[in-house]
Amino acid sequence: MKIYYFFNLTIYFLLISIVTACSGRSSSYKEPKSEDELTGLVLACTNGSYYQQKYEKRTDVQLFLTSNEADAVQAVRQGHADMYVSDEVMLPLADLKRLGMKKAFVGEECFDVAFAIRKGNTELTEQLNAFLDTAPLDSIINYWINDGQFIEEPAFTIPEGQKPLRCVCGINIAPISYVGEGGRWEGLDVDILRRFAHSIGRTFEMQFMDLGSAIMAINTGKADVFSASLFITEERQKMMDFSRPYYKCHPGYFIVDRSGDAQMSFWERISLNLKTENRWKLIVDGFVETIKITFFSILLGTLLGIGVCACRRSRHRWLRTFADLYGDFINGIPTLVLLLILFYVVFANSGMSASLVAIVAFAMCFASSSGNIFDTSISSVPRGQTEAGLSLGFTPFKTFTGIVFPQALKKGLPLYTGECISLLKNTSIVGYIAIADLTRASDLIRSRTFDALIPLLIVTILYFILAWAIRKTLSLCLLRE
Repeated sequence: MKIYYFFNLTIYFLLISIVTACSGRSSSYKEPKSEDELTGLVLACTNGSYYQQKYEKRTDVQLFLTSNEADAVQAVRQGHADMYVSDEVMLPLADLKRLGMKKAFVGEECFDVAFAIRKGNTELTEQLNAFLDTAPLDSIINYWINDGQFIEEPAFTIPEGQKPLRCVCGINIAPISYVGEGGRWEGLDVDILRRFAHSIGRTFEMQFMDLGSAIMAINTGKADVFSASLFITEERQKMMDFSRPYYKCHPGYFIVDRSGDAQMSFWERISLNLKTENRWKLIVDGFVETIKITFFSILLGTLLGIGVCACRRSRHRWLRTFADLYGDFINGIPTLVLLLILFYVVFANSGMSASLVAIVAFAMCFASSSGNIFDTSISSVPRGQTEAGLSLGFTPFKTFTGIVFPQALKKGLPLYTGECISLLKNTSIVGYIAIADLTRASDLIRSRTFDALIPLLIVTILYFILAWAIRKTLSLCLLRE
């Protein structure tokens, strides 16, 4: 009966949370028309952006900082912030109407927008500048910003074996850079960089990263060019080189349009998040990637865990000391930090794929926990069981596999199952190294649709299914006993 009441209480709490999040807070302020009229308002913008640096100096406004543009837009729509500030071209008219928002005004400042390149890579910088001097930039900008006529790309010959131009972007919003039909990257920045790559005889690759990860990727040589409608500032010039400006941009201030009605039905939202531009393929690809990383991490981590367990039970003191130090190191460092160290430092120049680095990182963490589980489970079997097996003439190997292991398995499998499920959930951080897993797929979708509920709901269900499958699969081992 207590469980029943607890379950009902949990459901009521979730419903109240959803209703509260959707309702937002009422804003009774007068619509501002200039930056001087922002006093007392809450401005939503992204971490590390120019707008954060600008408005954190003002004491008369409050900042609502988010990790991406989609969350900043959602903060305004849900009433957590009064206004979203970003580049004036960030939200096309069609998206504004769908979201029930409008552009309140455009700031007076005008910024040069450029591409960022690793510090000291003068060859690539000169090549990019030479291309920007001759490319039809006005026509390309007119097409993406003002719906002008499309300019066909000239035919280029790409030699075989040539390394691709590895580009990263920090935004997934039209018309700058976004994932379009069939998972193909589109947008102003993408169009320019794709043409540039072909002009120097290289193929084009684009990956989505948050601002901090993208800067690390550029500085460590994991990426060649960074694009995110970047303003050239003195602080950024200390970390990266910039191409010559290719566009000028003003700040844009966006608010909720209270005169319109942007309500969509539940099924229309599902269609927008999955059917439009075949976005369901992002979910499928991310689902497969999550399964792959989880399975191989568990497999490799189990093998390493057996080795850790053997070291812990070894007669040699130095092996036991090594196992203890390894466990202390893994337990003392966050998984995300270990993942970033392996990707950007240890294997930075190894040529290993991001997925393989992620598998190694998760396997190292899993080896520590699984090794402890194996050791504890074996130790829980009374010593007399082993002595009895040996006295009956069994070899040490047969004694372990036939007597000790079945008892240890029954005691340790529930803990092992829990660690497997924890590893599955921890894979959600691999987006920091540009792996398009299940969580990153939902990020890409909601960055385009600005709808948090549907992508996160789908991802939650899929993670639950995977966790349930792991639990059921491993429980079969106990049923067979």
